[in-house]
Amino acid sequence: MKIIEAQEVRELLSPKKCIEVMKQALTDLENGVCTMPPRLICTMPNSAKFGFMPAYIGKYFGAKVLNAYGPNEGTEYPSHIGYVMLFESEHCTVAGMVDASSITEIRTGAVSAVATDLLAAKDAAKIAFIGAGAQARSHMAAIREVRDITQASVYDIRPDSAKRFRKETEEKYGIPVAVCSNVRDAVCGADIICTVSPGKEPVLTLDMVKPGCHINAVGTFSPTTREVASDLMAAGKLYADQTEAMKRESGEFLIPKAEGLLDDEAIVGSIGELLLGRVRGRESAEEITIFDALGLAVEDVASAASVLMSGCGK
Repeated sequence: MKIIEAQEVRELLSPKKCIEVMKQALTDLENGVCTMPPRLICTMPNSAKFGFMPAYIGKYFGAKVLNAYGPNEGTEYPSHIGYVMLFESEHCTVAGMVDASSITEIRTGAVSAVATDLLAAKDAAKIAFIGAGAQARSHMAAIREVRDITQASVYDIRPDSAKRFRKETEEKYGIPVAVCSNVRDAVCGADIICTVSPGKEPVLTLDMVKPGCHINAVGTFSPTTREVASDLMAAGKLYADQTEAMKRESGEFLIPKAEGLLDDEAIVGSIGELLLGRVRGRESAEEITIFDALGLAVEDVASAASVLMSGCGK
């Protein structure tokens, strides 16, 4: 059994490589190659969300076992901590364990990049981030692979985090980053918006967003939390990483549904269905498209399997 820690994961799984792994995993899921039981998430007394997320992808199966701990945002500790445990399918022996924090970070940005490539305007160049943590960095790295980003802006409730993000981004990519004091200023005129904060209440409303914008709603993953307000969800074209998971777990979808502002038919389809040409994508320059990402176990297991095979030279 091989154990692969975060540094090696980052060496073996680039954003560009992970984008291709995610395309394959999402199409395999829609084609029935992968199976994915519902995940189990338990809230611990200290507010940590402890999750068990299983999936079968063919040659491998396994589960991500981790906790997501919001108070770690903006500190030296990662907000997602755990491992993806892999078994080989032929004899069901343990094949390896792969650091889950780095896998989660890289694959989440990669999936949003896949959605952005399919849904954002081809000339989209200005990107905005609500949240300046690891996922903002992951999304910047991945979305640069699919769009020519020339401007960025960021808002975070911790100004120091936003300033660190600006410094790192400008030094690494040479892209100017505006640090903003509120969400409205940060998203003004943005072609692509990534909500990557752990907040529980909506911060992004319809009147803040320009026509034709694409939104990756990433930061929340429970039925009672959301970043995107009901009016914007009702106005946008909605896409899921998996439609059934969105109907079951997404507060972004379930809350406006309970308010009577949309129904199940509002979900156009999944990113895997888009890749396969089974559902329609952007149909006009004025449409607002929204990818609501919950994160899927097949994404974790496929990413970890790619790392494991690369690390073993297979």
